[in-house]
This record gives sequence, C-alpha cells and structure tokens, in this order.
Amino acid sequence: MLKLIQSFRRENLVWLGLSVLAILLDQWTKHIASTHLTYGEAQPVFPSLDWTLLHNHGAAFSFLSDAGGWQRYLFTGLAIIVSVLFIGWLLRLPRDTKILATGIALVLGGAIGNLIDRMSLGYVVDFISVYYNGHYFPSFNLADSAITLGTIFLIIDMLFLDKIRQSKKDQTSNDSK
Repeated sequence: MLKLIQSFRRENLVWLGLSVLAILLDQWTKHIASTHLTYGEAQPVFPSLDWTLLHNHGAAFSFLSDAGGWQRYLFTGLAIIVSVLFIGWLLRLPRDTKILATGIALVLGGAIGNLIDRMSLGYVVDFISVYYNGHYFPSFNLADSAITLGTIFLIIDMLFLDKIRQSKKDQTSNDSK
C-alpha cells in the first residue's frame, strides 16, 4: 500500500479529468436522448445514421441481454473492479505515457458512464444507430465510443509505443553502466 501511495503522481489527475469529461458528455447525451426521443422510433440524422432510443440490458452488442437479470449484477461488479484498477493504474503512470493514459482515461470514463446507467436504471441507454444497405451495427452511446477509442489508444501503445519506451529505458540503463 505504501508503494502505491509513493508512486502516485499528482500531475496524472488531469487524466481523471478526461474520464470525468467523458462521463459528463455521456450522461448529458443520454439524458437528451431519453427526454427527446420516443423509444424504438428512428429519427434520421444523416444517411446511414439515426438517433434511436433503446435500452440495453446486456453488455456490448446486447450480449446476455435476455439472461434473466443476473447479468446486471455481473456487469456492475466487473465495471466497479475494472474502474478501481484503472484509477490506480492511471494515477501511477510515468510522464511519457500520454497515449496510454488517454486510452485508460477514455475506457474508464466510458465504463463509469455505462455503470451509472446500469446501477440507476437497470439498463444502459443507447441511441446512436448506424447502418448501411439495411445492415445495422448494434446501437451504442458516447460511453461505448469512449471505450472503443480508448481501446484503440491502448492497442497503439501496446503495439508501438511500449517497445519504444522499453528500448529507451534499456539504452539509458546501458549508458549508465
């Protein structure tokens, strides 16, 4: 526990600010969708894009949405555990990990945005509907978008930037010998 506290970096609080921004934008847009859209009725925005208010009782792509209710507690518990771990990870990141920190912050904000819905409503509000030639992508919301974008940042960091940081670290340790 002492090591965790010692490795805390105050400047990393800005990344929690990004998470809070994602949460606020997500909840604001869900509120607008819930108060201005009629459930299940598509409101065309552009070709291939509608606003359609839907309630997702499952996870991404409505996974386990018809499982009988226990999934609400499973997904709530998982979201809480992941959020706590991500907050700890985010606050301890070194300075040279901006892409990684952005990814973690966005995933965290999206997870908490959907967690708020799941805990307060029993489902997640989705309202963005994308389709092409009659083929519909599963409806989603800004929290889902933040999670997706954050995951892309995490993958970029893992595939490219982590190797660069590691080689710089190795070179620094070799230079000091």
